[in-house]
Amino acid sequence: GFSVITKKIKTRSKFRLLWLISLITFFLSALLDNLTTAIVMTSLIGKILDDKTDRLWFTGMIIIAANAGGAFSPLGDVTTTMLWIGGQITAKSIIMKLFLPSIAVCLVPLLIVSLKFKKQVFTFESQNDKTLVNPRESNFILILGIALLLFVPFFKTVTHLPPFMGVLLSLSILWITVSIIHFNKPSEHRKPLTVTHALEKIDTPSILFFLGI
Repeated sequence: GFSVITKKIKTRSKFRLLWLISLITFFLSALLDNLTTAIVMTSLIGKILDDKTDRLWFTGMIIIAANAGGAFSPLGDVTTTMLWIGGQITAKSIIMKLFLPSIAVCLVPLLIVSLKFKKQVFTFESQNDKTLVNPRESNFILILGIALLLFVPFFKTVTHLPPFMGVLLSLSILWITVSIIHFNKPSEHRKPLTVTHALEKIDTPSILFFLGI
């Protein structure tokens, strides 16, 4: 999914890149969670920018945008997720009350930091990833994944069942879809693209962190 985003980046202006990365981070952190988004977007910037100082500035803005975006979503931060699961807040209420403050928290530092990069450019050559997944499959899975994440709060609101059941339902839909898409591919090509392979790479320390909280 993030390789799809990287290939869509056509600008060579650091000013525009900073705005693009910050806004993507802001909205993705509301869906994925701020920690995951910050890690992935920082890795993405490391592949695009060569200058260490620029990477540090961009990373700082990514952290701010990720935390701001995660604050207004029940899925965006461990604190809001715990409050939402515990019934202290509702998804509609937190989004309506915190969306504008979250945007302000992101935009004010973004406006200040972006002044540093006015009229600055960078060079970046897109790498042609040797992948067995065609662009149409990549785009479909990315859109489906985001849609299924958005489905979780909707599922809880409609059914009043615990959110983890919505998460497992979404995972099962994604799992079946991926299995169907790659069904006719050779086993050695299919394995790296399966949900099973993805689950093997779960960040266990992060899960223990959430469990501890």
